Amino acid sequence: MLGSVPTMIIFLFLVAAYHFILYRPLRRARAKRYDRTQGAVKRAHAAIAAADVKAQEYEAKLRAARAEINRARELQIQQWNAERESALASARLVAHDHTEAAKREIAQEAEVARQQLDLEIGQLAARVQEAVLPAVGSAR
Repeated sequence: MLGSVPTMIIFLFLVAAYHFILYRPLRRARAKRYDRTQGAVKRAHAAIAAADVKAQEYEAKLRAARAEINRARELQIQQWNAERESALASARLVAHDHTEAAKREIAQEAEVARQQLDLEIGQLAARVQEAVLPAVGSAR
């Protein structure tokens, strides 16, 4: 057994040397690589989350822009409708004025025609009377 002591000491020395020279640096390198990959994964998740937030912001801005466009379009339509109604009202007023003027003109023409008829009726009555009365006077 005494012969195996130096072998055991050499074995323990090799195990200790392996541990300090190879195993610890290898473990540190693996830990660094794990930290870097996990850090990269975390950064990727953070970047994805930030991209999602930006996409939501852009969607919100797009919705707001669409709503503003719709509001502007509605205002424009209301303005056009108001202009149309104003034009229609003025056209109705002009048409009413023309109608009233035409009614007055027709009433005047009718009055003139009545006066002429009254005058002509009087003249015709006088002619008929002259035509009938001389015949009645000669019949007696």
